[in-house]
Amino acid sequence: MLAFTLHRAIQAIGVMIAVGIIAFSMFRFAGDPVNQIVSLDTPPAERAAVRQSLGLDDPVIVQFARYVGNAAQFKFGVSYQFRQPVTALLMERMPATLELATCATMLAMVFGILMGVYSALRRDTLLAKAFQAISLIGISLPTFLIGILLIYLFAVVLGWLPSFGRGEVVRIGWWTTGLLTVSGLKALIMPSVTLGLFQMTLIMRLVRAEMLEVLRTDYIRFARARGLTTRAIHFGHALKNTLVPVITVAGLQFGSVIAFAIITETVFQWPGMGLLFVQAVQNVDIPIMAAYLLFVSLIFVTINFVVDILYTVVDPRLRSTISGAA
Repeated sequence: MLAFTLHRAIQAIGVMIAVGIIAFSMFRFAGDPVNQIVSLDTPPAERAAVRQSLGLDDPVIVQFARYVGNAAQFKFGVSYQFRQPVTALLMERMPATLELATCATMLAMVFGILMGVYSALRRDTLLAKAFQAISLIGISLPTFLIGILLIYLFAVVLGWLPSFGRGEVVRIGWWTTGLLTVSGLKALIMPSVTLGLFQMTLIMRLVRAEMLEVLRTDYIRFARARGLTTRAIHFGHALKNTLVPVITVAGLQFGSVIAFAIITETVFQWPGMGLLFVQAVQNVDIPIMAAYLLFVSLIFVTINFVVDILYTVVDPRLRSTISGAA
């Protein structure tokens, strides 16, 4: 098990180094950073001084080593647009994005698993067919359209929920949360539903398909022959084995929710990292773009690493396979 964990950790480090090369290349081939910092009428001497202060005259290898070293310390330079450290900007926006992504993922997991189990065990009922129809709608409609429809219905027509912003937030240390205020909770509802609807329908369909497949296996028949109760068979045996692929999908989807919350944050003007990234793209703010790329990659790599470890916890067969290979 230890060798397996170390192997996965080495792979994760290799992936982050590759992503670091891509992020560093943005500084080399996405335009001259000096042009983004100084004005067009800046004298050549001042341009040269700025270039030297940024270390752009050093060899490429030296620049890459310095960039990786700074990134390992979460130092990503200064934003061209905001004239503030990129790390401070990301830390300021991170609570909003993580709060939105966590709520959307929890919504998708809870309702997706419940709907999937119900539609598998009661697949001929009217409610199960309704769940199937909802899943088709959730997968087919684009995220921005769902957000616009929710805004029109609940903000414009009914006036129940705010159409943009995060509402009133409470600061706990460096962390800010809207979960402790009424306006913050109201502002969180529509973005969470918009962001989590696709993941919810995906998990529902996956759980349903896996549940139907597991219920046909021999060990389920043996469990019935032993006289186990229906609840024990469905939730003690079938659901537990169904959750093995669901863990992978849910883990990767959490990374996707954070990475692709850009659209939802833009539609609802949610003050998170996704909206910051959109503003950085509009203004060619390369330090923010590169830092966001590294941050999202780190999330995906970490989630993959955790999912690999959880595999061995959920499925004992993998533990025996890993032990045999070692």
